[in-house]
Amino acid sequence: MLEIPLHNFHAEQGARFVNFGGWNMPVQYTSILEEHKAVRTTAGLFDVSHMGEFHVHGLDAAIFLDRLVVNAVRKAPVGKAIYSPMCMSDGGVVDDLIIYRTGDEDFLVCVNASNIEKDFGWFLKQAERWGLEVEIEDHSDEYALLALQGPKAEVILAEMGLEGIKEIKRFWHALVNFSGEKVRICRTGYTGEDGFEIYSSPKAAEQLVKQMMLHGEPLGLKLCGLGARDSLRLEAGLPLYGHELSDSITPLEASLDWTVKLNKDDFIGKNALTEQAESGIPRRVLHFKLEGRRIAREGTPVENAEGEAIGKVLSGTLSPMINCPIGSAIVNSDYLEEPLYVDLRGNKLALQIAKPPLHK
Repeated sequence: MLEIPLHNFHAEQGARFVNFGGWNMPVQYTSILEEHKAVRTTAGLFDVSHMGEFHVHGLDAAIFLDRLVVNAVRKAPVGKAIYSPMCMSDGGVVDDLIIYRTGDEDFLVCVNASNIEKDFGWFLKQAERWGLEVEIEDHSDEYALLALQGPKAEVILAEMGLEGIKEIKRFWHALVNFSGEKVRICRTGYTGEDGFEIYSSPKAAEQLVKQMMLHGEPLGLKLCGLGARDSLRLEAGLPLYGHELSDSITPLEASLDWTVKLNKDDFIGKNALTEQAESGIPRRVLHFKLEGRRIAREGTPVENAEGEAIGKVLSGTLSPMINCPIGSAIVNSDYLEEPLYVDLRGNKLALQIAKPPLHK
């Protein structure tokens, strides 16, 4: 398995590791419950250095990315971050990305760890097909990526002496001086809380972690693993590629309509998504709660009152904040207004459809 740059640090902190997409990743340190609650109430620090980073630059870089993804990129100002699915011609999703505009002709693109090789090939294929003046480089091995999430995140970074933290708005980013290096601090995240993702060299990441823990632990900061990251994102209603988004689930079916800019110039998947929007979206991703303690796991059929399977569960866990099972499912649109159920070991439980964030 591949190891992130700060692997030894996490091992020293008592992390339990799991194989995640070929990476040996910390899944928890104390307990998922404690780590989850820390992010919601104070702050949590995640190491997500397994994510991929591409540099896209050149005269046609903005045009290229605008054609590649469903959201609008070309007119975004320098300093803006854009979340977007990236589709195939049939509307299925290759991956979901965050694109940071770092200059007039320069972009940093963050891709999911398990999709780095696939995405890079997809980028190169489309650039060659369109014949645009753009350079695409995979710099994933050169970055460490830390995510500081929670209501105390801004205070912790400010106490570390990082200038301009308070001026960075949600889904904006800036270069900041730290320990003799430039690090990119982005007010993005994947937990449903305010927070920051910090792109740096592995060397700077070692000092960043130490400084964050020094200033953050007195405020309740905890190291967090992938276990809490997954329960946090599901509670917040945020999609995970391979679950709420995939090559067989379109952004419209995933209820990410706000990302799909059908009024912009041509992009991959536009025809299929336009047809889907006009003819009626056949399935929808929804979120739910359950009574009791039994979790509806991924793949569990969703049934109507007659017991017919009309969908399936995509993600399921126990919410630490409301202490009940929660989940997401994709369901035939014809049944969205009807009672929906899951059968868990012979117990038929009604889905309590809820709009995220599920804990509020």
